[in-house]
Amino acid sequence: MENKKRISTRNVVFTGMFVAVLAVLSQIAIPMPSGVPVTLQTFAVALTAYVLGWKMGTAATAVYILLGAVGVPVFANFSGGADKLVGMTGGFIWGFLFMVILCGLGMKQKNKILLVVLSAAGLAICHLLGIFQFMAVMEMEFVPAALAVSVPYLVKDIISVVLAYFVALAVRRGLSAANLAYGM
Repeated sequence: MENKKRISTRNVVFTGMFVAVLAVLSQIAIPMPSGVPVTLQTFAVALTAYVLGWKMGTAATAVYILLGAVGVPVFANFSGGADKLVGMTGGFIWGFLFMVILCGLGMKQKNKILLVVLSAAGLAICHLLGIFQFMAVMEMEFVPAALAVSVPYLVKDIISVVLAYFVALAVRRGLSAANLAYGM
């Protein structure tokens, strides 16, 4: 007899809820001169990873990106479309996939130092992809691109990831208390 893992209704609902969290928190945006807005997307991606784990978190993030790619206005400033994935902010959007995987894997670890290292690596990859795509689209060198779209956001993003961890702990405790906990 073949042992197949089935996707539970609970996991589908949690995934859908976090797609909505990603979409809503993406709309809290402050425009910046570089064209890359300050948003709560980093917080939302880390929260998704820390609550859902890497597998379901990646599924939620991928659905969010797919919705945006087909034109649903889920990206910052109620934007959407495939052009956003290849535009000046697209590298950050692609970077969310790496960030959610690494933050989710970090949450699974018993070692808090490994959690910090994996979360920092996820954030770093997200920023590097954002810088590289911005460089390509804007035809800039690395340092000016990093100074325009990464350095000014780093403190906010680090704080966002840390806060997301603590909010996720509270959410997970609440889910557990309501007997809604599930396996990561």
